[in-house]
Amino acid sequence: MIDSAISNLDGPASANAEPPRRLARRPAMVVREVGRAAAAVVPVSVVTLVGETVTAERVAAAAVLAVLWVLGISIGMAFGGPSYTALGPRFASLRGVVLALVATSAIGAWFAWLHVDAWRSFLTAFAVFLADAVWEGIVLRHVVPAKRLLLVGLSRSAEDLISGVELGQGGGYEIVGVVHDGVAAAVGSVPTLGRVENLGAVIEASRPDIVVLAPGPNRPQMFGELLEAAEAGFRVVELAQFYEHAYGRVPVHDLTRAWFMSVLHLYQRPYSKIAKRSFDLCGAAVLLVLTLPLLPLLALMVKLTPGPIMFRQVRLGEHGRLFTINKFRTMRVDAERNGTAVWAREADPRVTRVGATMRRLRLDELPQLWNVVKGEMSLVGPRPERPEFLAELNAAVPFWTRRHLVKPGLTGWAQVRQGYTASAEATSDKLSYDFWYIRHRSLTVDLAICLRTLAVVLHGDGRARRRAAQPRAAVREMESF
Repeated sequence: MIDSAISNLDGPASANAEPPRRLARRPAMVVREVGRAAAAVVPVSVVTLVGETVTAERVAAAAVLAVLWVLGISIGMAFGGPSYTALGPRFASLRGVVLALVATSAIGAWFAWLHVDAWRSFLTAFAVFLADAVWEGIVLRHVVPAKRLLLVGLSRSAEDLISGVELGQGGGYEIVGVVHDGVAAAVGSVPTLGRVENLGAVIEASRPDIVVLAPGPNRPQMFGELLEAAEAGFRVVELAQFYEHAYGRVPVHDLTRAWFMSVLHLYQRPYSKIAKRSFDLCGAAVLLVLTLPLLPLLALMVKLTPGPIMFRQVRLGEHGRLFTINKFRTMRVDAERNGTAVWAREADPRVTRVGATMRRLRLDELPQLWNVVKGEMSLVGPRPERPEFLAELNAAVPFWTRRHLVKPGLTGWAQVRQGYTASAEATSDKLSYDFWYIRHRSLTVDLAICLRTLAVVLHGDGRARRRAAQPRAAVREMESF
């Protein structure tokens, strides 16, 4: 059974195989690194030398600065941390650009012959980031081969993963086969390669890069087989952790209570309340100053429709505490005429014409900056839900109340990835992103989400919703922040 299934990998599974034009893994990595270096060296050299008399000193300065920029980009990409893949390579590139900008500015202050000035530094940063972003997009789509996944066990989330890859949403991954103790010869177009007792032989034959373990029985036997086959050079990850790493979400329906212990784990990345609160206050202050001239204009626009300017509503906050949010009114005053809470949704007919524009640009949320200042909300976190939906959500969505482990946010990872939800089922998908944020939250992640929010405001929600409709690798989908 194993041999026949392996020999058929060019059959049903070939739909997910990498195009012939892609290079082998090691040559691809060399090409990637060379291109990444060129994406830094060329802009740095141009900005440093253009408009200047080309002397030996200027050439030496350009060479030194180019090395610093290459190192900065490389360090930013190499030390991305556990949230690197989900946030996307362009954010790691941005971090490398910032690192190189600080380093060159500091060194330039000590060595005047480098002629580092503010204008050239920021122009260099923009040019390097743009060149590196373009290169990463090219190399991920046309050069780097997909990583081969072997899926061990079947569950609802495992089948969702297979479906996503079959639909062409597997990003940088392909599933070479499934190992399980069921009777199905294939799951979709992915062949069954054997049973758990034959796992070692399947690994030896299929040579996966990553073995993904779905929840299920036979764990001791499974681990024993994995240890026996360890010399094959693969890596092992639980399905939930794979979703976190590759897709920036958590498979809610396969979670156990033990998963939430990771949020309290000793090695959890520290993000103190003081740091979070400082970020919230500084960010809210900056946004209030920048948007203050807009507030009277927005109030006047709302006043053009019948009803009050401000809309107040009770929401669930940290640890389930109730608080009142403030928003500019975007719906008709009779939006809930019978007094029953109704889910908001895309293209909601209750939204006024002015309100639709304000919602698209997130301008109706600006009064919630006062909630951030008061400490009831954070700039980044799960969006606060209405208590009227609590019973329905608790019944339909596993572990829904666990999102109250942190303060609700003005924006969040789920908002930039999925947008509005209009049912408990859709809220379950959104919750998968909220749980990822709860586990991986940090100052870096908050900054990345704020940048992604800006992109959503500029580009609209459509692209984010389409990308979040099925799981896909963020390393391929990060078209913007």
